Amino acid sequence: MTDEAVTAGALEGRRALVTGAGSGLGRSIACELARHGAETILVGRTRSTLEAVAAVIGPASEVQVADVGDAAEVERLAAALHGREPDLLVNNAGIGGPVANLVDIEPDAWDEVFRINVRGVYLMCRAFAPAMVARGAGDIINLASVTGKRPLVGRTPYAASKMAVIGLTATLAFELGQSGVRVNTLSPGPVDGDRMRRNFALESARSGITLGAAEEDFVSRSALRRMVTEQEVADAVVAMLAFPAMTGADIDLSAGMIAR
Repeated sequence: MTDEAVTAGALEGRRALVTGAGSGLGRSIACELARHGAETILVGRTRSTLEAVAAVIGPASEVQVADVGDAAEVERLAAALHGREPDLLVNNAGIGGPVANLVDIEPDAWDEVFRINVRGVYLMCRAFAPAMVARGAGDIINLASVTGKRPLVGRTPYAASKMAVIGLTATLAFELGQSGVRVNTLSPGPVDGDRMRRNFALESARSGITLGAAEEDFVSRSALRRMVTEQEVADAVVAMLAFPAMTGADIDLSAGMIAR
């Protein structure tokens, strides 16, 4: 993605809300949705990063600061958007959490991962699904991960939280399906970017191996022996919207880290 203004496209007339939109996957997803014509609502905890993304997208974007794991803040967000609720919700906000063996993870650190990664998805769906139901149409795409579908030593809270999102999605798809609302999960594999670089550094420190060895060990688990890119994940979000019969699905985008 470049910092040039994005252009209109196939999603004209849709209003998309993307959480964690100030950086990384959220930034790429928001810009790709906007490039295809969607009006975008950028949600995150840091106004400056959100405003930088809004500057790239242009006037078809809006910044809303909120912590998705805080019920009061989500309620304030919903009130601010009353009457112009999104018909496309992308729950991308998430944190990696600690890198340590389970027995060495403090309860507060465990709880914080679930507060953002699972409670945040629950609160956002709870706040914005009713307007989709009333409209008789809408899409919710929850970002999960291939982590948890195969072992990743030292990442139990993250793995457990992302598998919880997959279960939430499957059940919510049945709750909302008869109302015309689709709910799907996108599960990326390792995404090349700042977060993975931090994870490699943490794994290097934890295990005593070099940074390069930590990256190679992780990437070697995929069939294509590479990470996926932020743009590929953003493209996948747009592609998922093109299948009217898709709901309750969990789409792996992992360069073959998961094969089934």
